[in-house]
Amino acid sequence: MIAFAAWAADIAQAQEAPYKFDIGGGLGMSGYLGDANNSSLLKHPGFTVEAGMRYLPNVRWAFRGVLGYTTLSGNTADMENYLPGGAEYSFSANVFSLDLRAEFNFLPYGIGETYKKLSRWTPYLVLGTGFCISSVSGSSAGAATFPMGAGVKFKLKPRLNLAAEFTMTKVLGDKLDGPDLHDLAGIKTSFIKNTDWFSRLTIGITYEFGERCQTCHYVD
Repeated sequence: MIAFAAWAADIAQAQEAPYKFDIGGGLGMSGYLGDANNSSLLKHPGFTVEAGMRYLPNVRWAFRGVLGYTTLSGNTADMENYLPGGAEYSFSANVFSLDLRAEFNFLPYGIGETYKKLSRWTPYLVLGTGFCISSVSGSSAGAATFPMGAGVKFKLKPRLNLAAEFTMTKVLGDKLDGPDLHDLAGIKTSFIKNTDWFSRLTIGITYEFGERCQTCHYVD
């Protein structure tokens, strides 16, 4: 408990980031796990593109909104499981998502004077919540999501950042892969006990803006 309290105090006292916000985007590869693929994210890789904006309260934490477009696909013929009647199904989906994420930097991230002990790079963790809409063969379905992941950030310049990030997103619904793949085995599932996940591996770049006043002078 003492160690946790000291850690929490350290985070609370983290120095402010010199800029309030950043904006940017990323491109990368997507993967799918669900009723039509239960073994490997690399079986049917797709494409993902993201645009986002961060609020930067200090050098340890960031809060980010992310808009994403992701393509997913799968085929039950690749699976070892035997479906009722020997049926086979495949799908291709377009997924539109909105995430609200919190990011924790393991190192105090930034560029500055030596005494500030800032690091030009840092690994970080991601956890958030969101919503997605999946479109498969003219049929659409929405569901709440929980993105979680990790990444590495690097400051190219004081206001320019490069990041590599991997996230896994839990979908609280069983129709990400379309209505034909909903409860294939005829076993009812709840919105929690379903099999649908999707991943995103991205490389992104962001630009910081909204400079904070580092030395403010007030005149009465």
